[in-house]
Amino acid sequence: MSVPLSGAAPVPIPSRTQFVLEALTRAILTGQLTPGSPLVENELAARFGVSKTPVREALKTLAGRGLVVMSEYRGAAVRTVDAAMARSVYDVRLLLEPEAVRRTVAGRSDLTAAHTALARADSAVDTAERSLANRDFHRALYLPCGNPLLAQLLDDLRDQAALVSSFAWQVDPTWRREADEHRAILARAEEGDAEAAARLLHEHIQGFVRRAFPKDSNEETQA
Repeated sequence: MSVPLSGAAPVPIPSRTQFVLEALTRAILTGQLTPGSPLVENELAARFGVSKTPVREALKTLAGRGLVVMSEYRGAAVRTVDAAMARSVYDVRLLLEPEAVRRTVAGRSDLTAAHTALARADSAVDTAERSLANRDFHRALYLPCGNPLLAQLLDDLRDQAALVSSFAWQVDPTWRREADEHRAILARAEEGDAEAAARLLHEHIQGFVRRAFPKDSNEETQA
C-alpha cells in the first residue's frame, strides 16, 4: 500500500484528521489505494506521522461517505467498485437528480459555481481532481433546488459517484465526453430551459454507466 506523504509533517493537531481524510480520499480516487485494499490504522498512522485517533476518525468519515467498508473482524478496506455498486448509486441519482436540476433551473438560480467546476475539471491533473470537480459541477446544479432534503440525499452519494467515475476512467478515460455533456446541460440551464436540462442530465447519468459497465447495464433503469 502506497500513500503519498507530501506535506505529511508537521501537521497542526486540529487539522490532522482532515489531512488524513483528504490524503486517503485522493489515494482512493486516483487508484493508488485500489478497491479492496486493507486500511490498517497502525500502518496509516506511521505513514502520516500521526496517532491512530485521526486515522480512525478519517476512516469513519470515509465509511460514512461510502468510500470505505468497515468490518468488526476484517477491519477497514477500500470499497470495491462493481456493476452492482455503480447501479445502486447511479439509479438513485437517476431518480432524484434530474428533478432537482429542473427545480434549480426553474428557480433561475445562479450557476457561476457550475462554470467554476467545469474549468477545474478541464485543468485537472489526475482522475481524483477531475472526479471531484465533476462532482462539484453536479452539486452546483442540484444544490439550489429549493429542497434541502433532496439536496442532502444527493450530497450523500457524491463521494460514491466520484469513486465510480474514477474507477471507470482508469479503465476507459471517457471524461472528455462527459465534459461535453456537462457543457450542453449547463447551456440549457442558462437558457432557462428546465425540461431540456433535466432531460440531458438524465441521458448523461444513464449513459455513463452504460458505457462504463456495458455488459451489466439494464436498458430501463441503469444510469
